[in-house]
Amino acid sequence: MNILKDTDTHPTASWIYDELKKEFTNLSMGTVYRNVNILIDQGLITKIESGSSFDRFDGNVSPHYHFTCRQCDSIYDLPLPVLEDLHQKVSSSTGHQADSHSINFYGQCNNCAKQKYA
Repeated sequence: MNILKDTDTHPTASWIYDELKKEFTNLSMGTVYRNVNILIDQGLITKIESGSSFDRFDGNVSPHYHFTCRQCDSIYDLPLPVLEDLHQKVSSSTGHQADSHSINFYGQCNNCAKQKYA
């Protein structure tokens, strides 16, 4: 959990494993997955659904939006205010009882755009 809290890169389980392996040489990938799933179940971290073939994780569990670069697969937290009333609007317009929401944006990040024109 501390590794995820100390990074904003939204890493994969493989990255977490590589970082922890430096200190815990007998660590297995299965242990990483088990512990990540426990932390998700406890609400201490979140899994990001990014459309990638690898799960990504976030140590920031406060409501916020993400931007995923389709070119390099980087995921960024967006400094935008969360639309707190959006799920309430969904509830009132559909009759469904929405109590939260998540929004992900997709496109090309600044770094990839700079490389394209460099």
